[in-house]
Amino acid sequence: MKLSLILWLAQILPQPVADPLCLTTTIYLEARNQSIEGQRAVAEVALRRLDSGRWGDSVCEVVTARGQFAPSIVHPGHRLKNVQAWTASAEVALDVQQQWALPPGERNEVVPGASHFAALYANPAWANAPKVKTIGDHAFYRVLRL
Repeated sequence: MKLSLILWLAQILPQPVADPLCLTTTIYLEARNQSIEGQRAVAEVALRRLDSGRWGDSVCEVVTARGQFAPSIVHPGHRLKNVQAWTASAEVALDVQQQWALPPGERNEVVPGASHFAALYANPAWANAPKVKTIGDHAFYRVLRL
């Protein structure tokens, strides 16, 4: 399935359906080759950004905010071909969203406070922020200017 089709579906579906689709797509594109912990961490960053209100009012708005996550960076013609990875990403997305519905103190968070992440080979301007954790080939950061 092409990324452009998924993003189009996310625009026409009601938010309670579109948000898990957008989160699944983000996990797939950003972390399908990572451990479950790494995939959960990516989802947590997206949901934490949603909570902040700075990047949008829905998961889809957050993950498609210009230049922030893979759905806004990867070419729209990109095909998501790995069905097993897609299924695993969907399971992680749904599980993390259920966890996120709990009060903050009751969540089982993988990267508490992390609002950003980057591949280990990348050196974004905010990489001097406090590092929360490294998981696989991603580093997760708490950028204080949320």
